[in-house]
Order: sequence, then structure tokens, then C-alpha cells
Amino acid sequence: MEYVYAAMLLHSAETEIDEKAVTAVLKAAGVSADSARVKALVASLSGVDIAEAMATAVAAPAAAAPVAAAASADAAPAEEAEEEEEEEGGFEGLGSLFG
Repeated sequence: MEYVYAAMLLHSAETEIDEKAVTAVLKAAGVSADSARVKALVASLSGVDIAEAMATAVAAPAAAAPVAAAASADAAPAEEAEEEEEEEGGFEGLGSLFG
């Protein structure tokens, strides 16, 4: 993951993402850079519009949110009923303490 972060940092700094730059960022962060992984990263990013890829990645969770919300909404009524039962039981016990 550090390798991807290094590439994102270089992109954010509007610096060319090459093996030398990625290795320098990793070393500055205290990460022992594996040259094979650095080469693979640089090769996989050649020809990729990083800004577009990041925008797509940010939009993907937002698109998935309505599906997750719908699934949790179905489960919410059952959870609320359980919470009400637990709360009522707890208050009955406290009431008996005060007569």
C-alpha cells in the first residue's frame, strides 16, 4: 500500500512518477523499497490518468452507499424492537428498588 501512497503523493505534488521518485519517497518514509515492486508500480501506472482513477474510486463508495443504506434500513426495525425490550426490562428492575 505504501507504494500506491508514494505514487499518489508524487501525483499530488505534480511530480513525474518514475522509479527514482517513488524510491525516494519510500526511503524518506522509512520504507525499504523493493525495486521489483517499484518497477511494477511505475509500469502499471504508465498511461493511466491518475486524477480520473482517483475520482472514480471516490465515486464508487458513494454509489454503493444507497445499497448499503437500504440493507441496513431493512434490519433497523428489528434492532429497534430488541432495544425497546431491553430498556423496558432494565427500568422495571430499577423501579423495584424504590418501592
